Amino acid sequence: MKAHILVIDDDAVACEFLQEALSLDGYEVKSYTSAKEALKQDLSRYDLLMSDIRMPEMDGLQFLGEVHKKWPDLPVILMTAYGSLETTMEAISLGAWDYISKPFSPEDCRSIVKKVLEVRELREKRLKLDLSETDKGQELLGSSAPMVEFYKQIARVADASASVLIEGESGTGKELTARSLHNMSSRRDKPFVVVHCGAIPDNLLESELFGYEKGAFTGASHQHVGLLESAEGGTVFLDEITEMSTALQGKFLRFMQNGEIRKIGSHEVHHVAVRVVAAANKNIDQEVDAGRFRLDLLYRFIVRLRVPPLRERKDDIPLLIESMLKKFGYANVRISVEAMELLMSYDWPGNVREMENMLQQTLLLSPFAVILPENLPVRFQQQQELVKSDASYELSPLEIAERDKILQTLQATLWNQSKAAQILDIDRKTLRLKIRRYGLISGKNTSPKNP
Repeated sequence: MKAHILVIDDDAVACEFLQEALSLDGYEVKSYTSAKEALKQDLSRYDLLMSDIRMPEMDGLQFLGEVHKKWPDLPVILMTAYGSLETTMEAISLGAWDYISKPFSPEDCRSIVKKVLEVRELREKRLKLDLSETDKGQELLGSSAPMVEFYKQIARVADASASVLIEGESGTGKELTARSLHNMSSRRDKPFVVVHCGAIPDNLLESELFGYEKGAFTGASHQHVGLLESAEGGTVFLDEITEMSTALQGKFLRFMQNGEIRKIGSHEVHHVAVRVVAAANKNIDQEVDAGRFRLDLLYRFIVRLRVPPLRERKDDIPLLIESMLKKFGYANVRISVEAMELLMSYDWPGNVREMENMLQQTLLLSPFAVILPENLPVRFQQQQELVKSDASYELSPLEIAERDKILQTLQATLWNQSKAAQILDIDRKTLRLKIRRYGLISGKNTSPKNP
């Protein structure tokens, strides 16, 4: 089914350009030169809106706000020839799915549209799933390029029976990934059983996994069904599998080879049909090299997925924060542009879990309608001072050369940050930080102490 796209730009030539470019991919494209006129239509029949920011009567940011009042889930891409970090931050914080600086090529436009539509399709697919009550409100979020690619990987392997190893830093959402794999599969109506390998003493982990018979050991006063058997037909998720002892790894390897279990104290063998999904926050290849994880067990995991850390998908930060504010019951609280800048420039070593902790702390200690930089935890305020000091010290000759090269590239691309970043071979986030650090402004250079 063809996607329907609405373009809003007061420049009729720009509307025609976008209609021609997007029609190449088979999209149905309609355009308006007035945001107010567009709002008179039933926009729910469109899959995506693209709006210029600078327009008479009603600008793109105002239009975005009105759209989200009536159609909160409708994706909007904003466009402007007057891009700035502040405008970008405001657009994203207001709920824009993406932001593109003019002038842009047809290829750039088509690529961004394709990405946004793919993310929307994946979200709708998840929303259609019959999730259990415990899973409602728990989902992977993000529309950045790394997350779009990650969603594609999940979609490709979700309905297979192949075992999956999910790798990623602490707090990235490995269990949510495992739940997504389960909920998007034909096993979704069957059990999803979580085993926290690092939280269960090794001498108990075996009996928890495989179960035991009455009298199998001291204290075994009744028969116990293991977690593997209780997951029959569904998915068993082994969190922190690298914490499992090598001896138990051997027994689990045999289960993965033939699907058979034997309770402790029993001679009977039972076949159990479950999908095995495991997670590791340690470098599992290094664990193999160190002899702490069996290579033959690693080979039993057919698919390896890596969850991107938050520092690699910072474009998702505004979306994540908006979702968390709703989750915590603070949907009306806003993040100031300056505070959002600090959150975007932070590397988040604890990933999404650290962000949740930070936001809860901030909301409890600073119950204001707008969160300012001074309301954030101390580590962010210290970072703000470091950012300020970056612009005040005397630049080295190497830094002067870098600053001049960045400025020349920006001027050559008419301050199109996407193109400039591509030419400079750096990502857009790094370019934004360097623009800020060197005090570069469109049309002039305001860097202190160095001509």
